[in-house]
Amino acid sequence: MAMKDMVEEFLSYLSVERGLSDNTAAAYKNDLYKYATYLEDKKKRLHAEEATRNDIRDYMASLKDDGLAPNSISRNLVAIKVFHRFLVRERYIKEDVTSVLDSPRLWKHLPETLSVADVELIIKKPNIRTWMGIRDKAAIELMYATGLRVSELVNLATDNVNLDIGFVRCVGKGNKERIVPVGKQAQDALRRYISKARPKLLKGHSSTSLFLSRLGKRISRQSFWKMIKKYARLAGIKQDIMPHTLRHSFATHLLERGADLRVVQEMLGHADISTTQIYTHINKERLKSIHHKFHPRP
Repeated sequence: MAMKDMVEEFLSYLSVERGLSDNTAAAYKNDLYKYATYLEDKKKRLHAEEATRNDIRDYMASLKDDGLAPNSISRNLVAIKVFHRFLVRERYIKEDVTSVLDSPRLWKHLPETLSVADVELIIKKPNIRTWMGIRDKAAIELMYATGLRVSELVNLATDNVNLDIGFVRCVGKGNKERIVPVGKQAQDALRRYISKARPKLLKGHSSTSLFLSRLGKRISRQSFWKMIKKYARLAGIKQDIMPHTLRHSFATHLLERGADLRVVQEMLGHADISTTQIYTHINKERLKSIHHKFHPRP
């Protein structure tokens, strides 16, 4: 059976027997189709039993050379491992060549963060004399106040926010719901947006989405990312801003001020505390840089 036919059978197994969500199944499909295409085009392996450990290592290296993030490379390897285990169980292949391959914890980079001063500069840049500026300020304030993922932020509905009590309820990875506190400054920015700007953006239509585009539709992740990059540029920040930069900054600034690691894990929605612990490494790197800069004998 051809490699891509096996991928289709595996995807059917995931959906029917494992009950995986559409998003997870789509991620597996994307990763495994790229893997199959690489083997066929670069390695001339037309069937799964022809793939070797070196082929898979070469594929991982090619993903790294293409600039793929370490987490994405790890996700690709997980998909390949699960796929090969399925093929062995179904007796399409005799040996699981992925069994001795370690997930690439190597190539792990510390996330980029902004200083508190730089975050303040960005927050001050939206022109709150305009409806779009009021919206932009509220969205940036809320993301920095809560550490939400960009996807979580743009998917918020109006009833996900309780400004009387001061919290936001969001659905994260794995459809896990969590509640995160919202500070007073973000609450004030949201009240101004909801009462003044959002009705103007609706243009007489109805929508449950909290943050709206000029057309009155839910704002996209790409639009939010462009928004952040625009205000960082206006603030004179040279650092390259990524979609999660405010989220990373939220976690780092809390830990720098003595927040409990478990509490930060809960607010970020991390299933494993080891994912949150990366932010403690950022603190250590910052301490080292300060020591090197100011100690008389660095």
